[in-house]
Amino acid sequence: MKIEAVRGMKTDELHAELERLRRHLFDLRAQAVTEKLEDPTQLTGTRRDIARLLTVLHERNEKGIEQRQAHMSAQAAKR
Repeated sequence: MKIEAVRGMKTDELHAELERLRRHLFDLRAQAVTEKLEDPTQLTGTRRDIARLLTVLHERNEKGIEQRQAHMSAQAAKR
């Protein structure tokens, strides 16, 4: 994911993408533990994408990023 693409996203889209990438990272870590991960560079790439998203959110002076993520996760769990 390129930084230009990230900067072109709306704030709500950034939060949704951040949640998706965090779940993906969790899945990759689980695969790594069970030795079913085919491409270990996916871990690094996903972590860097998360960092890019967080950087853009901080540039936009977003407050309470972690609290918003927890709220979105709780809403998704209710469904």
